[in-house]
Amino acid sequence: NPTTLGYYWALLVVASVVGLLLVIPIGGADMPVVIALLNSYSGLAATATGFVLNNNALIITGSLVGASGIILTTIMCRAMNRSLRNVLFGVWVPAEAGPKAEDVYGGRVKATSPDEVAMLLEGARTVVIVPGYGMAVSQAQHAVRDLMQILEQSGAQVLFAIHPVAGRMPGHMNVLLAEADVPYDRLKEMDDINPMFEQVDVAIVIGANDVVNPLARTDPNSPIAGMPILDVDKARSVVVIKRSLSPGFAGIPNPLFAADNTLMLFADAREGVQQIIGALKGK
Repeated sequence: NPTTLGYYWALLVVASVVGLLLVIPIGGADMPVVIALLNSYSGLAATATGFVLNNNALIITGSLVGASGIILTTIMCRAMNRSLRNVLFGVWVPAEAGPKAEDVYGGRVKATSPDEVAMLLEGARTVVIVPGYGMAVSQAQHAVRDLMQILEQSGAQVLFAIHPVAGRMPGHMNVLLAEADVPYDRLKEMDDINPMFEQVDVAIVIGANDVVNPLARTDPNSPIAGMPILDVDKARSVVVIKRSLSPGFAGIPNPLFAADNTLMLFADAREGVQQIIGALKGK
């Protein structure tokens, strides 16, 4: 009806403003939760459209999407030790309240090369690989599987440490590694792997940031304070494969990158892993 077109545009503007105001105050560390919640909202919108159009298919599919989105949101909130109310309406601590990048990294970051990482891995008996969103972006899961197989052939035990909110939704890393035919018994949940890190020879962090940031434990004013993390910093040696020192969702520096036992391999996740594989094969 052309006469009601004005109401349509008014509703569109109001909905956009409400959505913007709902998301703006939410801290970067909570963005994965918000993404899952917005998925749920899209299902509810489809359900409402189904009722308006008297379309049973829309009602059913929208209800399924809405319910699954709420379930994912609840799982992620529990994994981050937060309530949904706190995520949506809690006080956000801006990243400026935490330490500055130059104070954390200044002169303490140790860059490494694939050959040096290969030498480190040659003498390792226990290796834990920590996948993150960077692995998903670069589609490095198949290269990671190849690295696992090479290390196992040399006699090392290789495990994968899976954080509940690594990636964009619960199970994101599990799905990618399953796609690459990584045996399920190699995947360890956070609560199972954390007590083991002190006995780990080398931990390889591939494209992960906030989920391995020690500030969650040490800085009560941090945007990620209280969020359970993988205790990668407790491993004997840590190798981080990352393009740069840029922050994650939380927008804060990561002291792990400047730790005494950490080496930084600045590279795309897939290219970095492939270079390490090439160095191992060349020895």
